[in-house]
Amino acid sequence: MGFVLTEQIERHLIGDQIAWLTTVTPTGRPAPRPVWFVWDGSGITIYSLNQGAKQRHIAVNDKVSVHFDTGPGGGDIVVIAGRAKLVPDAPPPSRYPGLLDKYAPAVEYMGRSLQWLDENFSVALRVTPERAWTIP
Repeated sequence: MGFVLTEQIERHLIGDQIAWLTTVTPTGRPAPRPVWFVWDGSGITIYSLNQGAKQRHIAVNDKVSVHFDTGPGGGDIVVIAGRAKLVPDAPPPSRYPGLLDKYAPAVEYMGRSLQWLDENFSVALRVTPERAWTIP
């Protein structure tokens, strides 16, 4: 069965600040990392640290998962499986639609500038969901 966007999944994709992107290392180990992300209605865009391992992992194995924090008591679980690819022609993160709406306060809180964000997190990754696993 393919990916079905439910209300529960969409709530996390739109409302959550942090997701966990799990890639697979060349030796087959899962490598989960917290990420900032933007959902555009059909895919998840993540900007990675320029020299981050995520892009090296994806070059070898494009299968990834994205999961979100649970609700109180361990419910409200959402895990999305999909395929990731690099997006070489993506705009800088400060010009990606919706990214600053979601993360400008966090960048400011960290005492960083938008230039810092653009210079250090210029690698765009796009995850296309293929299926999801949820628990209410």
